[in-house]
Amino acid sequence: MKKEKSCGALIFLKHGNDIEKVLLIRHRHGGHWSFPKGHMEGKETETETALREVKEETGKDIVLIPGFRERVDYSPKPNVEKEVIYFISTTDDEKVKIQEEEISQYCWMDVDRAYRSVSFMNDKNLLSKAMDFFNRKADL
Repeated sequence: MKKEKSCGALIFLKHGNDIEKVLLIRHRHGGHWSFPKGHMEGKETETETALREVKEETGKDIVLIPGFRERVDYSPKPNVEKEVIYFISTTDDEKVKIQEEEISQYCWMDVDRAYRSVSFMNDKNLLSKAMDFFNRKADL
């Protein structure tokens, strides 16, 4: 069984103390809506990979919020097990520059619409966990 590991982040658009939207990307290969992520390279840490992949796929420099780290496991194809570690970030800047080789579209969506739009249950669960985290943390 081949094992792969990727890291990424959910990026939330914030105005004042309110989370208004979350960034979704549509992967060129597969066509599914999800969050920015990608494979670890060399001796990168999980956070280094997440920051690099977000920058490559969206053009955004982000700061990860401490205290949120979620693991998602799935099998993208036979004989492959994939582990993805996700972090979260907020921004007040809607500007995105997609990596056209990997991403076909992006969209800032309100959280309810994003929940309905993500393609996989793992992503729905991840989005719910992120919102639970924000609801517990009043000082973000």
